[in-house]
Parts: sequence; C-alpha cells; structure tokens
Amino acid sequence: MKKVFKLEDLDCANCAAKMERAIAKIDGVTSVTVSFMTQRLTVEADDVRFDDIMKEIVKTCKKVEPDCQIVL
Repeated sequence: MKKVFKLEDLDCANCAAKMERAIAKIDGVTSVTVSFMTQRLTVEADDVRFDDIMKEIVKTCKKVEPDCQIVL
C-alpha cells in the first residue's frame, strides 16, 4: 500500500533526510520519500501491517524532529 501524508513543522532538508533514512530501516517499509520542499511523506509498506508500521513511523519522526507532525 502506498500513501502520501502532509507534514507540519518540518524545519530543514537535513532533518527530512535523517527522517527518510530512519523510516527506511523500519521492518515492512518498502519505500519512503520525505520531501522538505513539499512537506510530504510518501510511504509504501506492507498492506496487512500498515497501521502498525505508521505508528512506528510517527515514533521515529518524533525522535528525529520532535516538532514535526504527520497529518494522518
């Protein structure tokens, strides 16, 4: 399943790159793109576990950029 989410308060391109690398390491994530310019997160992940994977992604994003919010 592939979904696109809006990001709020993503501060810099470096943080976006760190976030992308961290999310890519999560089990079940097939591909991920974090765009600082468009403030968007594109995730492709396992259909069956998608909700659980998204919870893990939210936690990971908070570690990298505490102010950033994913609009689910």
